[in-house]
Amino acid sequence: MLENETSELINKTKKSRAYFERARKVIPGGVAANIKYFPPYPITMEKGHGSKLYDLDGNEYIDYLLCNGALIFGHGYPEIISAVEAQMETTGTTIFGTPHCLEAQMAEKIIDFFPSIESVRFTNSGTEATLLATRLAFAYTGKPKIAKFEGHYHGGFDRVLISVNPDISEAGQESSPNAIPDSKGIPDYYVKNTVILPFNDYEATEKILREHSDEIGALIMEPILGGFIPADKLFMEKLRVLTNQLNIVLIMDEVKTGFRMLSGSVQGEFNIKPDITTLGKVLGGGFPIGAVGGKKEIMNMLSPTNGADILAGESKSKNKTDILFHSGTYNGHPVVLKAGLATITELGEKDVMKNLIDHTMLLRKKLEAVYRKHDIPMQTIGMGSIFNVVLTDHPVHNYRDMAYANMNLRKEIDYKLLELGIYVKPLTRYSVSCVHDIDDINKTVEAHEIALSYFS
Repeated sequence: MLENETSELINKTKKSRAYFERARKVIPGGVAANIKYFPPYPITMEKGHGSKLYDLDGNEYIDYLLCNGALIFGHGYPEIISAVEAQMETTGTTIFGTPHCLEAQMAEKIIDFFPSIESVRFTNSGTEATLLATRLAFAYTGKPKIAKFEGHYHGGFDRVLISVNPDISEAGQESSPNAIPDSKGIPDYYVKNTVILPFNDYEATEKILREHSDEIGALIMEPILGGFIPADKLFMEKLRVLTNQLNIVLIMDEVKTGFRMLSGSVQGEFNIKPDITTLGKVLGGGFPIGAVGGKKEIMNMLSPTNGADILAGESKSKNKTDILFHSGTYNGHPVVLKAGLATITELGEKDVMKNLIDHTMLLRKKLEAVYRKHDIPMQTIGMGSIFNVVLTDHPVHNYRDMAYANMNLRKEIDYKLLELGIYVKPLTRYSVSCVHDIDDINKTVEAHEIALSYFS
């Protein structure tokens, strides 16, 4: 559709196109991250306010990307902005480079939200959090392989950038998937030492884990695949028992889902206690953050009192492989933690999460009704305040079930929605914020109604 130079979206976003031409001369692909691109060029934003984004041409969009789900209070939420400004004004600096009281305060808040977490370390992104979590698991178990589920994303590093979006023709049997790298530059070592599991299939997963139990030190998983396909509760319960039996550290990656459920987490909804949890996105209140939390006996391996500051030149161990190192200049950044604390505090106010979930479910039900009216097979799939629009009647329980969805039609609808002022990057999930109101919901449903009239 967008190859047509007279398309409405291209006519409306001429400044975005001009900026893209400028940016790609000095930035690979014109974007700071691959996920920000979509053809023929991404829309460049200039301002944000509440539930809305405004591009360089002044077009307004109701935003359901929300920085990939991070902005649970939308853009420029006053309480978060005020907290950040007060932090810098009060302390007279942006960062100390030393310990400060907000670190323990945030750790205590996280522990209150997550019964499985007894101790916390901060990172600067969800990717850094999952990277640290896997290092902890390997150190704790002494076993070198990792297991992950087909279709699950845990960041852009070599060990987990495998079988996130594999070609089904190469991916092997559904009950025993092949490990397929998702990028150039990933050494064969990581492909050979990553065991791929079939999501929501306990019998097949159990068989694979038992076969490799002497080698697998960590099993990392999203409790909701891609942020919208939930794990079956019984599957999760059995998996927790099995990983305990096999001495495999269970890492629950809640970077997408943390603080987006009524209870605060998927593990809270399911009453499952993983060994390690990774967090990010919402936790930072719009600033970059990650966190790793888990059992003290695992987390305490990070303590520098064990001689783990290798840069100080005073390690108690002559063999550096006897210690577990973790560092980062900006870990526990005070401005970021202040924004995150303001966010968590607001989420804890009476009925805030309930109203968010209620609005999300209202939007889902209204969208499903519109698609039924137009005789287009569709279901909204998700949990909490995140979901996706999947164009199929076929049950969707895992990555391969998405092959039944009409992705081409979904993409066409998404581009038409951009023309109509609804911002969802084509083919991505919807994240709903606490500032999306009934008017936003009704306008979104109306836009879908108009878009579908072009295709039904």
